[in-house]
Amino acid sequence: MNTMEIEFKFCIPAGRLKAVEAALRRGAVVRTRLQARYFDTADQRLVADGMVLRLRKEGRRWVQTVKVAGDNALHRLEHNVDLGTGAAAPAIDPARHAGTPVGERLARLLQATDGGAVPLVERQSTDIVRLTRDLRVSGPAGAVVEMALDVGKVVAHAGTPAQRASPVCELELELKSGDVQGLVALARRWSQQHGLWFSTVSKAERGMRLLAEQETVPAVKAEAPRFSAHSRDGRALQQAVVASCLDQMLPNASEIAAGSTDEEQIHQLRIGIRRLRTALRELAGLDADTSRFDAAGWEPPLVDAFRALGELRDREQVVKLAQPRLREAGAPEVDPLAGDASDAAAAPALTPGDIVRAAAFQDVLVSLIGFTAATPPSTGSAPLAADEARQQLRERLQRLHKQAVRDGERFESLATEHQHRARKRLKRLRYLAEFAAPLFAEADGGKKKKDAAGRYLKALRPAQDALGAFNDEAVALALYREVAVRDPRAWFAVGWFSARRAAGATACREALERIGEAPRFWKKK
Repeated sequence: MNTMEIEFKFCIPAGRLKAVEAALRRGAVVRTRLQARYFDTADQRLVADGMVLRLRKEGRRWVQTVKVAGDNALHRLEHNVDLGTGAAAPAIDPARHAGTPVGERLARLLQATDGGAVPLVERQSTDIVRLTRDLRVSGPAGAVVEMALDVGKVVAHAGTPAQRASPVCELELELKSGDVQGLVALARRWSQQHGLWFSTVSKAERGMRLLAEQETVPAVKAEAPRFSAHSRDGRALQQAVVASCLDQMLPNASEIAAGSTDEEQIHQLRIGIRRLRTALRELAGLDADTSRFDAAGWEPPLVDAFRALGELRDREQVVKLAQPRLREAGAPEVDPLAGDASDAAAAPALTPGDIVRAAAFQDVLVSLIGFTAATPPSTGSAPLAADEARQQLRERLQRLHKQAVRDGERFESLATEHQHRARKRLKRLRYLAEFAAPLFAEADGGKKKKDAAGRYLKALRPAQDALGAFNDEAVALALYREVAVRDPRAWFAVGWFSARRAAGATACREALERIGEAPRFWKKK
């Protein structure tokens, strides 16, 4: 059976499992033991391509499955083959998926250079007890959703002297029929009621990490949006850009929610949030129906998370950069992050995980995922047509470009607050240019236009660097001023950073003014 799977997966906090199970059992549930074996090549070609190949015993029946990520956070392309009942496990056979899109992709991955097939090896296994219940969502966005509570373990054993295991405790919500917004509504309700958080880590990936003895994975960075070749109206552009932002945000948020304190993951999540806020601000006019693109409703939790994560990260990063320079300048030793006696009695600070697991932030993530997966409604106001949408992007890029140049002309005379605003506007210009670049490259000259976009973005970098350094020194100055109240040794740093402000402002002005000379890739010839 070949299907497009649409599902949410949430991790369940240990203290909430009983409540989740009790809520699930308010309807008729089916208990099944799932024992799965996962296969890949020795060089892990499948996982590198985002593909999973497994053989699973579901109760008494064996099912072979291949699945791969779809075009957004909810979609999975999947093909299942029922192999019947039996005590012994059948042999894995990729040919069972022949004639399907995902099967053809699998065959290409497994083809050896000599025309033969690359052999498969078992990499990991799972032993899960699953409780399932079908729930009908009523209302305009009606849907039938299969809810699956999975509790068990993932075991990595291939090529290892001793098995290593990782516990599994998660809730999956899969759309069986009806409107995806019905699935979204149910996901929002359950995540809020039970403190669940959205996870991007599959059981197969858990096993992979066990095999690699990998505790931290690399942070996910931003990539350009992938625009549909068939639909380029305003709503389709909004969905593609939001999906691009989520592609960066969701994996990093998932790791942080699970307990990671990796600085780069936190940094990349904040970049993703800033990119998304740019999209919400600059793309709002592409669809007149704001009930679908709810920028006003989505932004506050994003702002709160961005600021809270920044408070944890920014000062530490600034101190790391500032301390060596101050020592070189002869400053007395002082720890600006050491609290005074009143700080010691204060309530414990939030962790990055606390911030990401917050109900409001998780709710907006679920809503945004649902937006990217929504199909166009048959009624209501129409989005801007493709040509109109591109014209609006031209106008917004031009407006931000002019503002950046104007900010440069008067940067030294701006108040500190307005200097900071100039930096934020420059970031919006950069992110909007990155979002729009593929559109103009495809429509206005292919590689030549793409190169023009690359040159424009490169021209922004000196100003980004200058304003970034200027902002870091402003944060350091404010921090050392606070510290000087309780430790007079910090006054050296206050004076040193204060003396640098004028030269830093001049460097920002000059860098911003040079943006005016950059050729604008969005302009019509």
